[in-house]
Amino acid sequence: MSLRLSLRACASLAVLAATPAIAQTIGAGLQPEYVIVNADRDNADPARADTSITAAQAREQINTVNTEDILKFAPSLLVRKRHYGDTQDPVATRTSGVGASARNLIFVDGIMISAPIGNNNTSATPNFGVAAPHDISRVDVLYGPFAARYAGNSMGATINISTRMPESFEFYANATGAVQTFEQYGSDMTVGTYQLSGGIGDRIGDFSWRLSANHLDSKGQPLAYATLARPAASSAAGTVLTGAFNDLNRTAAAIVVVGATGIEEQVQDTVSLKLAYDFADGMRLSYLASVFHQDNDSGVESYLRNAGGAMVYSGNSNSNINGYNYNIAASTFSNNVYNTQQTKLAQGLTLASARDGDFAWELTVSRFDYLTDKQRVPTTVLPAAFTGGTGTVNRLNGTGWMTFDANVLWRGWDGHELSAGLHRDVETFSQIRSSMTDWIAGPVTTVASSARGRTATNAVWLQDIWSITDDVKLALGGRYEDWRAYNGNNFSATPALNTNQPEISASTFSPKVSLAWQASEAWRLTASWGVAYRMPTVTELYQAITTGATLTVPNPNLKPEHGNDYEVSAERRDEDGLIRLSLFQQDITNALISQSAPLVTGSTTLFSYVQNVPRVRTRGFELVASQRDVIFDGLELQGSITYADGRIVENHVLPVSVNKFLPQIPKWRANALATYRPDADWSFTLGARYSDRSFGTIDNTDTVSQTYQGFAGYFVVDARIQYRLDENWTVSAGIDNLNNDKYFLFHPFPQRTFLMEIHYAQ
Repeated sequence: MSLRLSLRACASLAVLAATPAIAQTIGAGLQPEYVIVNADRDNADPARADTSITAAQAREQINTVNTEDILKFAPSLLVRKRHYGDTQDPVATRTSGVGASARNLIFVDGIMISAPIGNNNTSATPNFGVAAPHDISRVDVLYGPFAARYAGNSMGATINISTRMPESFEFYANATGAVQTFEQYGSDMTVGTYQLSGGIGDRIGDFSWRLSANHLDSKGQPLAYATLARPAASSAAGTVLTGAFNDLNRTAAAIVVVGATGIEEQVQDTVSLKLAYDFADGMRLSYLASVFHQDNDSGVESYLRNAGGAMVYSGNSNSNINGYNYNIAASTFSNNVYNTQQTKLAQGLTLASARDGDFAWELTVSRFDYLTDKQRVPTTVLPAAFTGGTGTVNRLNGTGWMTFDANVLWRGWDGHELSAGLHRDVETFSQIRSSMTDWIAGPVTTVASSARGRTATNAVWLQDIWSITDDVKLALGGRYEDWRAYNGNNFSATPALNTNQPEISASTFSPKVSLAWQASEAWRLTASWGVAYRMPTVTELYQAITTGATLTVPNPNLKPEHGNDYEVSAERRDEDGLIRLSLFQQDITNALISQSAPLVTGSTTLFSYVQNVPRVRTRGFELVASQRDVIFDGLELQGSITYADGRIVENHVLPVSVNKFLPQIPKWRANALATYRPDADWSFTLGARYSDRSFGTIDNTDTVSQTYQGFAGYFVVDARIQYRLDENWTVSAGIDNLNNDKYFLFHPFPQRTFLMEIHYAQ
């Protein structure tokens, strides 16, 4: 069998996922790269992507409603998107789970949209809404901290989203609709989403501009369930309520499911403006501003019915469900009713020289501001709370961050490409929780609690790509960072707390080394090592814990995570595709992970909070392949398989966790896309995504995965058909979760969903 036939066989049999790559470069930070579009073979950019996805091709092959959908089939990545329009959609990588958002860097045209204020899957998740799908030109992904220009948060992945600019007058309009049928426990519902977007732009001489707007209206399936722990002994006492479901929680304890919660209805609007001016000497000045607004209402559905058939939301200890006596607290349902309003402004300004000479430079400054961010929640029992009553409002107004980067590139030294840069970022966190007499429309009465603080980093980096021979390149680099956290304060009215937290700081140096050998026209071998320091975020430092009648901040002196990453890879490319095998290992000391431990020495009472775990390790491999014209002309296969063994190596606080699996990292993850294009107008795509189960707890006590709060395995099949009517009109139809896999990743995930899209462009 010829080598070419072997490559085709591997691409046909492997479970694959990224788009075909035609061109290659051995520079790429001397990391293996995987690109869709043509690239300069001699380009030696140290931050070049491992995976590149053109947005146009992603929209052809993937049911793309929101920007993050473009990453759905990227190797080794998972975007935890719970429904269309989800704003809590962190990215998991091959070495970190969905609760480690601070181990990723995500940018739109240089604007940081990953939230550096925290390390979680709620308030610190990426702000993908800054860029609408049809404004994007491409998405580039780098795995691991091997590029000196990026901070230690890159130990997971760095994702660069680039938006496009028009070369002449253009206009587009897009309409998308989706319908999901959802059935689980006592919920049986049909929910829908529609999205309207449009854009206009032009180039007038050296000046170009683009204005776009995106409107989304979405209702999702339940994101949570109201559950009660089953008493040890049965009882005939209490008013009989029907409709509940017996089940097990993730630690195999008996529970009863009494209702669905977190049924969100979201209305989102994004308006973006991008301006650019090209000077005669090749220099370009560009500005991007994007305003994102969301109004989100969450409702609940109780399964409980009394003897008269009326819906029940709460009850005292006289409630009897399935032969057991329960107390149904008011908060069981009311805590999951809320209204969230957010308005966020992202801005970025870039001035860059031409890149065709020996010397090039770039200046970028960006800001991300939470103009409005408030969530109102009732404390009154349902159903009275549906029309008002007491409650609280949690506000993040004033939270945000800014970044500044000044980078230079010099090719004047024969055989070397030197790059260097200066960096500064500042993060501001402000959270105020207040009481309200009317949670729907009433004014704020008193401040119940607050937290605030700032972090800042100054950094300098240098990297040299040395062409030892025509086929061998060595990259040597380093990044020095000076970080501090300051202005930290925690306040609580009850229990009483008003503490100014200590200022802390850290100075770190992160070396990087990579070696690449172009063994032949087709084969390339690479080896990389990189050190990274991921600094504590402001919410990790100032998390407050209630302990009886007092409130404490467990550790405002957390240490930075210190990571050592290693990767070796072998890659073969030809004109029709590629196959690449990468072996990787990540060792982290002082890993910042939430785990249970006593707050008081000698106490047996445990609380969950962020702590430095002495050492964790993840090792595994990634196989990526793509091939065009497989079996017959017009058929393209692509995809990836990832194996990751993540373990707790050392943990004196919780010894039982040693050698247990790291939370939220499955051993096996794979995806595949098969696209058939019979002609230039039609495309038919079938995709599959697979993951085995993972654990949500550091000691792996969550032995039941297929339940609310469990992390189950899944196998999901997606389908998409696209037809180009003429040069202006395109129609698409698709199905997500075609096989209707009903699975949990803590939350219940969408079931079978039908989509239709109409697109016009000129």
